[in-house]
Amino acid sequence: MTAPHDARLRVAAIGFLNPAPLMWDFEHPPLDQALAQRYRIDRMSPAECAVRLESGEADIGLVPIAALATTPGLRILPGCTIASKGRVRSLLLVRRARQRLEQLRTVAADLASRTTLAYARILFHQWRNPAVSFIPHAANMEAMLQVADAAILIGDPALLTLEDRRDRFEHTREELVYHDLAEEWHTLHGLPFVSAVWGAAQHNACDESIAQDLIRSRDHGLAHIAALAAEWALRFPLEESSIRSYFTENIHYVLDEDCLEGMRGFFRMAAQFGVLPEYALSL
Repeated sequence: MTAPHDARLRVAAIGFLNPAPLMWDFEHPPLDQALAQRYRIDRMSPAECAVRLESGEADIGLVPIAALATTPGLRILPGCTIASKGRVRSLLLVRRARQRLEQLRTVAADLASRTTLAYARILFHQWRNPAVSFIPHAANMEAMLQVADAAILIGDPALLTLEDRRDRFEHTREELVYHDLAEEWHTLHGLPFVSAVWGAAQHNACDESIAQDLIRSRDHGLAHIAALAAEWALRFPLEESSIRSYFTENIHYVLDEDCLEGMRGFFRMAAQFGVLPEYALSL
């Protein structure tokens, strides 16, 4: 007997802490049950979200913006983003203090996000070290620093690494420098660091109601930050106040004109330095 066809839209969502406000309606009453009839949510790394859309295994995804330049036909659903307009805490370059940025030869990189790696490549050009080599590695700072001069961590592993920095120093007495990549980007360019947007695959004819569902969920999530912080504090090893400040001070969720200008700047510099193919943002 043939299994019934699942007509729901397949959504590739990021399995980190930072998208939690975007997902509010999909996980909380009164709209979660109705949305579950229309959408099937799967959680994964940012890079995997892009792969799912590119392969046709997902209809909608929270995609790293670098994927827009490498995936033909991928389009942005307006309204929502994961971005930062200053310090973000969850995008780190960690190096030993004895080596300056321009002296680094190798960087072990958590490749869960294509976009963070692209930003890092641009920054290293501007730090006068374009020849630095990036080594793919699982997100474990201690192991990364065993095989490379520095490490890039993103998302939850970066948050926890930053939280542990004082204890690590007391234990090892090794002085490390923790660069917040979003803050470094903003300092150099005065632009937001835009990590991800909701994207739709070429084959999917998304109507306006889908963007409205996503925007409404974001708005409800931003109206329930205290509840979200309390929920996540029960299952994530950060203090509730730290999670709340992350949602409200570090992450920016509205795809506004500032963020669009930040994306244009990113794509312009990525093409200039040969990091990504040329891409003209249209939204």
